[in-house]
Amino acid sequence: MYSRCLASLLLLGCTLLAGCERETRAFHEEAPAINDVSPTDFRAGGTPRPVAKNPQAAEYERNAFHISEGKRYYEWYNCYSCHAAGGGDIGPPLMDDEWRYGGEIEQIFSSIVEGRPNGMPSFAGRIPEQQVWEIAAYVRSMSGNAAKDAVPSRGDEIKTTKPLTQVPPTPERSEPPRSNR
Repeated sequence: MYSRCLASLLLLGCTLLAGCERETRAFHEEAPAINDVSPTDFRAGGTPRPVAKNPQAAEYERNAFHISEGKRYYEWYNCYSCHAAGGGDIGPPLMDDEWRYGGEIEQIFSSIVEGRPNGMPSFAGRIPEQQVWEIAAYVRSMSGNAAKDAVPSRGDEIKTTKPLTQVPPTPERSEPPRSNR
């Protein structure tokens, strides 16, 4: 009787552990290399190229670990200095429904890598691709468009803002965004 209960509990535990991919973590043996480029080489990307759907994007967008890492890199790479906590400062806000270059994760990735005219520098070769995907996943979650089961319900720090699970999604726009920014 005891061994049957133990076997059942062990089987149940294994099933629960195997079914959880919310925080799957892909560890790398070596850190990705970054080109050594001086800050004077920053440039804006100009006209955005069309961005195709990337199957890798879903891996980052639906994973709580990647979104939390993106939050860490957002602060670490000082995105905060231009975009504040997503509400905008000298850079455009990231929490509203107006996305000049698109609010899909691939478009956000493209904006980070290529840069944009009027202030957003290109970070190509400065930030490893994996970290750019994580930052893009976090930025997308700031507008409430990430999957509710993927975003963390709270951060590790004390904040007075709503958790990302309670941020309402931005509505789809049928008209192009205003260009008065």
